[in-house]
Amino acid sequence: MKTIKLFIILLSFVAGLASLTSCSDDEPKPTPIAEPPVFAMDENFEITARCANAYKAYVNGIETILPYTITQTYKQQTIVVSGYGYGINLQNSDTVEQTFVVPAFEVDLGLPSGTLWATCNVGANAPEDYGYYFAWGETAPKDWYSWGTYKWCNGNYDMLTKYCAVPYYGYNDFTDDKTELDPEDDAAYVNWGPSWRMPTHEQQLELEEQCTWTWTTRNGVYGQQGTGPNGNTIFLPAAGSRWKDSHSLVGSNGYYWSRSLSPYDSYYAYRINFNSEGVYWYYTIRSDGLMVRAVRLP
Repeated sequence: MKTIKLFIILLSFVAGLASLTSCSDDEPKPTPIAEPPVFAMDENFEITARCANAYKAYVNGIETILPYTITQTYKQQTIVVSGYGYGINLQNSDTVEQTFVVPAFEVDLGLPSGTLWATCNVGANAPEDYGYYFAWGETAPKDWYSWGTYKWCNGNYDMLTKYCAVPYYGYNDFTDDKTELDPEDDAAYVNWGPSWRMPTHEQQLELEEQCTWTWTTRNGVYGQQGTGPNGNTIFLPAAGSRWKDSHSLVGSNGYYWSRSLSPYDSYYAYRINFNSEGVYWYYTIRSDGLMVRAVRLP
């Protein structure tokens, strides 16, 4: 009789254990989360996405099927691509967002070197827009242009900390013999990508000498229009320059940086400048704020 009771108790225990196991198996498992897309844009301005599952993509807020190619225009374009991953038996991922810049269209002037020039200034949205003012070797505009705010010195023109070939102008006689901007200090390269650079002194000389120049207006903005050997044109607005918090000679003069340092006085860099009388080259103190018109080779 005791054996029968013990057997019944054992069966009850096993049944209870099975019941617990069954309850545990019935608990809902968390739904896995989808992988978010990773967006990219190549040098042909084609936007693509990499994602292990399905995804939705939006270009400037409009649902878009990728790959999708952005068409260059006479304006610099800021493209915001966003999206999220999803799938069967998957939770939607968080929305991700990436921003890309499509530079303005370039013009082939038929120059001997084959150099292509951008149709508008870095930071501008049209050929006649001024765009950003940059100190030489800096890659962002600012409110105050002086030696005191200049990135590559310790407060004065004779205390340079980069791009110095003459000991007298270097901090503690510093020299590095760099005579052209490194890509990371090139406003065109940093703002528009690796296909673009600020022009060299030689490229600016070629532009000056190979084009026929006419003082004119475009949409009410004064500037010089250059006509290249092949008849194509480029317009440079007379944006003046910046020193401290002031603008100088806006509407009457234009000043555009090269990426080339003066070999004689390291606190100067080469520029191209113009007024209604013509187009010339010269040099300017590096802490001034001038325009940048970018170039690239085909």
